[in-house]
Amino acid sequence: MCGLFASLGFEPDRARIDIVAHRGPDGGGWQVYASPAGPVALGHRRLAIIDVSDAGLQPMADASGRFHLIFNGEIYNYIELREEMRARGEVFVSESDSEVLLRAYMLWGEAALTRLRGMFAFVIWDDRDKTLFAARDRYGIKPLYLFSTPRGAAFASEIKQLLGLPGLSGRMNVARVHDFLASGISDHTSETMFAGVLQIRGGEYARIDASTSAAPTVAIRRWYPATAENLSIGEDEAAERFRELLTEAVRLHLRSDVPVGSCLSGGLDSSAIVCLMSRMMGSGDGGGKVNTVSACYAEKSVDEKPFMDAVVTHAHTQPHFIFPKAEDVFQRASDITWHQDEPFGSTSIFAQWCVFEEARRVGVKVMLDGQGADEQLAGYHTAFAYRVAGLLRSGRVDAAVATLFARKRELGSPLLGQLSMAAIALMPEFATARLRSAYQQVRQGGWLDTAVIRETGNRTTAVQEGRLRTGLDPITDIRSLSLGLTYATNLPMLLHWEDRNSMAHSIEARVPFLDHPLVEFSLALGNDHKIKGASTKTVLRRAMKGVMPDVVIDRRDKLGFATPEQVWFRGPLNGVARDGVEETLSLYPDLLNAGAVRTNTARMLDGQAPLDFSLWRIINLGIWGQRYGVSL
Repeated sequence: MCGLFASLGFEPDRARIDIVAHRGPDGGGWQVYASPAGPVALGHRRLAIIDVSDAGLQPMADASGRFHLIFNGEIYNYIELREEMRARGEVFVSESDSEVLLRAYMLWGEAALTRLRGMFAFVIWDDRDKTLFAARDRYGIKPLYLFSTPRGAAFASEIKQLLGLPGLSGRMNVARVHDFLASGISDHTSETMFAGVLQIRGGEYARIDASTSAAPTVAIRRWYPATAENLSIGEDEAAERFRELLTEAVRLHLRSDVPVGSCLSGGLDSSAIVCLMSRMMGSGDGGGKVNTVSACYAEKSVDEKPFMDAVVTHAHTQPHFIFPKAEDVFQRASDITWHQDEPFGSTSIFAQWCVFEEARRVGVKVMLDGQGADEQLAGYHTAFAYRVAGLLRSGRVDAAVATLFARKRELGSPLLGQLSMAAIALMPEFATARLRSAYQQVRQGGWLDTAVIRETGNRTTAVQEGRLRTGLDPITDIRSLSLGLTYATNLPMLLHWEDRNSMAHSIEARVPFLDHPLVEFSLALGNDHKIKGASTKTVLRRAMKGVMPDVVIDRRDKLGFATPEQVWFRGPLNGVARDGVEETLSLYPDLLNAGAVRTNTARMLDGQAPLDFSLWRIINLGIWGQRYGVSL
């Protein structure tokens, strides 16, 4: 993977690309061009994955010198695209996917985007027409940030590259910080937690005309719609097609000129990828073994090592196990936060950091991961409420009752609790939002009830805000839930965290479940293919029969890459957690209701109330504010 920076109108400053040298330790490039609107600078840091020769260095120009590319990502179908273009008479001078991308744009313009199969953020400067074109992949796997004023505009891979530009104050965007604190959701809109810094969202492109001396205007358009078809298909056919699509996705994601491994959590998603990788790489026949990296814990409530061991034995992998330590959480928190650019939701990000750190230590430069399956296949247990609600709305009362009793029988979920959640899912969205807001006020004791937050005028939840800004329908069933999670809320945030943690260690993270033919198929599937009885992701389970161990396929629990946060914070991290809360309150005395925060903190750390992620979010907000000098 790589890092990029482009500016128009601002004074060129190479330090803005060098600050993300961790994204590309294998080379760097910097070029400045002239335009009527001011200087245009393109900067690049390279992580060499495909064609590691100097032929892949950037900025990359075509032979005429008209087009100049900086690119972060991978085009997995670059071989097929190159052959298609060669048949049209195009001549290539490298084996890189970057050159394929550049020539695709030269041939087809913005229409090239729909031909690309991969993850990407790129900027192309047209030196003849004096236009700057920037685009991001369908789901936002690779980041692309934007800051613009009448004076100029700039694009970057990380927010830190933009800070300090004329007109950017480094102030907090209180509305988005409120969303993060209240619900743990970020990246659900084009805004970031830094006031004035935006992101080009997944499936969008931007264009700037610099052919005149007028103030540059950034025109942003959506090129990939956040929608899904409706597909009527039987269970066996769905499972077969899903297996074919996932197998092809993994095959394409193995294209690399450097070593490839995989994260392995022991869950369905990463296990499926590892087992498919093993088949393709010949591990079972004496070929090269798949290097897997896993995070383990002594606390049985969150330890998934028995499932990891089953996959390691079944797929004959070369396993690497790490044991994240409680004492390292706060020692590394500032550096992790600096790399993340914004506050993050829980200590699971620390555990993920440790996994990529180990991958780098053992010499693996590309890591495949299972990110994305839970969103498109409704893999979270909160989806059961929408499953029951959807069945009741369609008159399938018997199926709804069967689902309730299956969860009680197999997962021990109380019927009353299930019915309460289903009742909430049946309510109109405005009523649900009010109910959740009232519940949060009671549970949180009003710690977010301050004049500063009220002044933001927030009238919607983060989930609503993300849905509305993405143009999606209200969430009423599994289908609409999958669309919301994929395009508006969970997935963009998880991809942000994965990109930063992997790139902090100069590792390329690849996500085969987000190969767009697979995503489009999964989102088009009916609700019955995703949840049946007490099982989530039923089409994936059926598709992987015989491919991965039954003990993993038959899992019904869901940990979600958890850490023993409760044990850590009520034990060895109790004191530093309290100190962290006080540091945040001291840094932002008007942002939060200090009395309510202290009461909640004491109750959670003393075991009088459930310990939830809000404690870490408050602490990490202060760490972020200190590291970046963010003002209120």
